[in-house]
Amino acid sequence: MTIEEMQKGYQNEVAYQKHMLRNLGYWFQLFLTVSAIGLVLIYYFHQSTMWPFVIGIILMVVGVLGMFVLGYASWRGRQNVTLVIEDYEKKISEIKKIDKNASGTEKIRFK
Repeated sequence: MTIEEMQKGYQNEVAYQKHMLRNLGYWFQLFLTVSAIGLVLIYYFHQSTMWPFVIGIILMVVGVLGMFVLGYASWRGRQNVTLVIEDYEKKISEIKKIDKNASGTEKIRFK
């Protein structure tokens, strides 16, 4: 594996993980919307009709639980992207220590 191949691989991995974090953000917005709809149903039907009130409670609970799960996944994903970047920087610094004249085309080996 050359240094250029490694750089390209890390760049692709970071771009993919950032794309997935964006997708988690969209899902978080969806669950926020579901929770807001549940809140509106609870607010307007808490005294008059039973079924929309119960559906509102269910939507609110599902929305809040989904937001907690996706918020945690997003937090862990951001940590993972940071770890991948730090690992890349660590490997590059080790390579530069080994070969002061690394041009990016020689083969490298990792332990």
